[in-house]
Amino acid sequence: MSTPAQARPAGGEQPVGSQEIRSLTGLRAVAAVWVVLYHFQFTPGLGYDGYWEPLRPVIRAGATGVDLFFVLSGFVITLTYLERVGHEPSVREAGTFLWARVCRIWPVYALVTVVYGGWLLVKATRVTDGVVAYQVQQPVLDVWNFLLQFTMAQLWWHPASGGESWMGSAWSISAEWLAYVAFPLVAVLLWRIRNAPLVLLGATAVLLMVPLSYTTYVHGGPVIAWSWLLRIGAAFLAGALTCLVVRRVRRTPRVEAAAATWALASLGAIAVGLWWGDWRGIDNDHSAFGGIVVLVFPVLVGALALSRTGPSALLSRESVVHGGRISFGLYLVHIPVFEVFWTLMDWWPKIAAGTSLWALLLAPVLLSTSVLAHLAHRFVEEPARKGLRRVLPVRRPAAVAAAPAASRTAVVRGDRPVTSATAALLAGRSAGVPRAEPVVAVPARRPLSA
Repeated sequence: MSTPAQARPAGGEQPVGSQEIRSLTGLRAVAAVWVVLYHFQFTPGLGYDGYWEPLRPVIRAGATGVDLFFVLSGFVITLTYLERVGHEPSVREAGTFLWARVCRIWPVYALVTVVYGGWLLVKATRVTDGVVAYQVQQPVLDVWNFLLQFTMAQLWWHPASGGESWMGSAWSISAEWLAYVAFPLVAVLLWRIRNAPLVLLGATAVLLMVPLSYTTYVHGGPVIAWSWLLRIGAAFLAGALTCLVVRRVRRTPRVEAAAATWALASLGAIAVGLWWGDWRGIDNDHSAFGGIVVLVFPVLVGALALSRTGPSALLSRESVVHGGRISFGLYLVHIPVFEVFWTLMDWWPKIAAGTSLWALLLAPVLLSTSVLAHLAHRFVEEPARKGLRRVLPVRRPAAVAAAPAASRTAVVRGDRPVTSATAALLAGRSAGVPRAEPVVAVPARRPLSA
């Protein structure tokens, strides 16, 4: 993404000329691919051998990618909406926020739910054992449950996530939608603690992940009752608190260098944790002790948001960023694609596990999920979001007032309101610090990934 003004202001601080933090968008791609590979490992006949063996420590803990998504979501939602929803709490602001979230996530989700639900109904007419989905607890295919799936509320009253969603991965969509519904109230609290000591906010963000990390350490995964609520609650709030820290840090070259070092250290800690988890669970292919690394996610997200070099530079490459933009579609379509393929393997002996045609199809099936995700983003997600926003326009506040007299203008791009705190972060400063140039809102080219 190109931006007109990238000048270095006085004091050595670096402005960020886009409302999109590209490194975090790229991190979404990593999280999505992590989850996809985790589910692909369950393809019949596909074992940890050959090319897969070196990736085993990472793949076994792939479900942890969902927790990384939750931390990212808490960070981005807080960055984008905190001032507007927390500083000016009202029913109207809450409704505007929720409608913006519906416009973003519901169109593709609804389409995949309807198509995959139709597939399950067709499959139910052909199977004799009642197994229509690759889940331990089979989904209930009736009108009431369809309405629950369609409104993304299917998980809210159940202590376990398995079987409540027609698509196995859709439980996290329901959980995240609950976090969005609660955010207008949470934002009021976040606004009131936004000026708390940075050390306290950062430490609390990490401590919030301790119960989830400990549960994984003991059980090999978050398998206790209401663990889904623990996962979304802890991770989303941890991401929100990480945002409160990042938005107040002055973006100087020294800070960026330190943040890049912290990002590398976080990745190293994650690698060690995944290796240890694989070693501990060596006799149980379904364990995921490596999930203890969730403890490091808030640090990683914060460090990437504050740095431009090292891992941030790699994640900010256009191909990776595009992967982040289509990550929501990738997360939704990969389970239906895999389950259809697995079913056809049972129905058609020519592509049964171990056959030459089966081996030939593995790579195309895996790659097809990215193609479908791109098409969903290009022809469903973005057009539907814009269309729904035209149906019920989102009120936008006036551009942030700027300090007078500037020789340069920093440009902020995005499809969401520009608040003073957001502008401060994007300009690399703490809220309230005098600026050397005004901030002007211009029409969006690409939105912040959320």
